[in-house]
Amino acid sequence: MTPKEVIAFAEERGAKMVDMKFTDLPGMWQHFTIPLYELTETVFEEGLGFDGSSVRGWRSIQESDMTVIPDPTTAKMDMFCEVPTLSLICDIVMPDTGEPYNRDPRQICKQALAYLKSTGVADTAFFGPEPEFFIFDDIRYEQTAYGGFYQVDSDEAIWNSGRDEGGRNLGYKPRHKEGYFPVMPSDSLHDIRTEICLELEKAGMHVERQHHEVATAGQGEIDIRFDKMLEMADNMMWFKYIVKNVARRHGKTATFMPKPIFGDNGSGMHTHISLWKDGEPLFAGDKYAGLSEMALHFIGGILKNAPSVCALTNPTTNSYKRLVPGFEAPIKLAYSFKNRSAAIRIPNSGPSPKAKRIEFRTPDPGANKYLAFAALLMAGLDGIQNKIDPGDPLDKNIYGLSPEEAAKVPSVPASLEDSLKNLADNCGFLKRGDVFSQDLIEAWIDYKTESEIIPLQQRPTPYEFYLYYDL
Repeated sequence: MTPKEVIAFAEERGAKMVDMKFTDLPGMWQHFTIPLYELTETVFEEGLGFDGSSVRGWRSIQESDMTVIPDPTTAKMDMFCEVPTLSLICDIVMPDTGEPYNRDPRQICKQALAYLKSTGVADTAFFGPEPEFFIFDDIRYEQTAYGGFYQVDSDEAIWNSGRDEGGRNLGYKPRHKEGYFPVMPSDSLHDIRTEICLELEKAGMHVERQHHEVATAGQGEIDIRFDKMLEMADNMMWFKYIVKNVARRHGKTATFMPKPIFGDNGSGMHTHISLWKDGEPLFAGDKYAGLSEMALHFIGGILKNAPSVCALTNPTTNSYKRLVPGFEAPIKLAYSFKNRSAAIRIPNSGPSPKAKRIEFRTPDPGANKYLAFAALLMAGLDGIQNKIDPGDPLDKNIYGLSPEEAAKVPSVPASLEDSLKNLADNCGFLKRGDVFSQDLIEAWIDYKTESEIIPLQQRPTPYEFYLYYDL
């Protein structure tokens, strides 16, 4: 839609307000709202000012003025506002120059696409992430100087099989690692996930399937059809917004935290990728698993750069509690046909060249989707441009390798701290074409270190009391 069409669209649907949404550095939507009469065609050109100093990882207070530019192609009616409200996703620019702000995640995603086209390798990158999540009935947590705890609960959780529910405990609670995927009544969240699907469709997404996931306590997955990289990153912001708000509508709470439950599967975001040019797929060929040489080099780039990329695809300290042996999260940097134990799987997608793609299984839904997708694209392009050989595929159950065999296969970093160190040491591939600036990379590392790693290192945890109190 053009700006004029957006305003007409809002008026036709009775909108009274307009919500300006943008993404902060960690990957959460921020917003402010204006009356519809304040939305003019000029706003789409000149933008609206706001204070950037209170947005995480952005400007200091002495240089806080920033500008949002709404993207007219993102116009949708917000399905959760009581008053009819138009929603627009915005880009961030510098007010004095109009240049894209180099810490705006959406701008970085757009710059990665521009760089892709400039290389001549391809003109389109398709992404198909599969974000998993939990829907809980209760969450409590607290951290003080003298104590700290967390507790999640779910009516369907196996730990509640013996709970006194006033004579109403009916069982049907999936055991650990057995949530994939029995029918109702064991699957207690089927109708809520279906409601989420219907809201996703209202937002313009093509839903392919929904189901309970492996873990007990309400783990789920909803898959939407692949899309172009920027559009998919925008869709993922809507996805999280819709999942959380539908859960809240039912008095429940949803989380995309990678590992909220000990002893059961965490939530991943397996990400399918393919490159196209002039409407033709580029990853189909006559090499291993029906891939092209370009696709194999793309795999080589991701495997080589994965220790750095993980700082953006698995960007929380909690991410690395999922990336451990025994819970289906792939930690070995290998590729294989049909093999879900490898970090990169080539799906058995049939004979159509259009379906040929790779699937990177390491990422989790805690990622900032704009930064994660951009990083994966840049890593793969590094492989194509430098003809990086991915080595031989590993066509066996990697989880079942002997310790001697496993030691020969590279692993993802064991902690966020390790991933950030790899990012600091190997970030040149991200900076090509001025896609990721050195300022952004340093800001990311500083924010994660100062706001997450160091505070966590300084605080005792409940398990440390369990281990050490009686020393």
